[in-house]
Amino acid sequence: MTRILIADDHDVVRSGVRRIIEGHAGWTVVAEAADGNDAIAKAIATNPDVAILDYRLPLLDGIQATRQIRRRAPSVEILIFTMHDDESLLHDLLEAGARGYVLKSDAGQHLTSAIQALADRRPFFTGRASELLLETFLSKAHRIKQTLSNREQSVVQLIAEGHSNKQVATVLNLSIKTVETHRASVMRKLGLHSAAGLVRYAVRNNLIEP
Repeated sequence: MTRILIADDHDVVRSGVRRIIEGHAGWTVVAEAADGNDAIAKAIATNPDVAILDYRLPLLDGIQATRQIRRRAPSVEILIFTMHDDESLLHDLLEAGARGYVLKSDAGQHLTSAIQALADRRPFFTGRASELLLETFLSKAHRIKQTLSNREQSVVQLIAEGHSNKQVATVLNLSIKTVETHRASVMRKLGLHSAAGLVRYAVRNNLIEP
């Protein structure tokens, strides 16, 4: 049984979503909330599989409610159900911990698929949201790559290929100390903490073959 919480300040919206959920075998609504504080309290109390939150909730908005629910009931998957199609909003919601985003205008087409995806622990984003995420990822990857000097990119490539600091120093005709300095700089710029993370970065940015 998939247990679902609905949080929206409009009764008609909650009723509509409830009808969709109750018409689906194996789904049940365990709680409803009309504001952000109530959504948090009921998510903690009922621990649903999926919480469907409107972005514009009174008292605490969807971003704040999402952040609190993810912190205090981390097993709950958050689906944002909103009329707002905004890139900065999507970024903020993702950073807060939401894993699904559906516009109210797309409810008939996407809501059940989104609920099922989150119940299966998979993210769900409609076409436009996916495009925004991809554009942001590519832009960020490009900016990060541009912040690395040519020498730093060479160090990343060699380390990702499995070379030790000493071997990198020999190939690039540098001192081991200089290689270590470049490596530390790269890790700091990319926000990485392990060689495995460095390898993943190198693969994603085509510095080495996967």
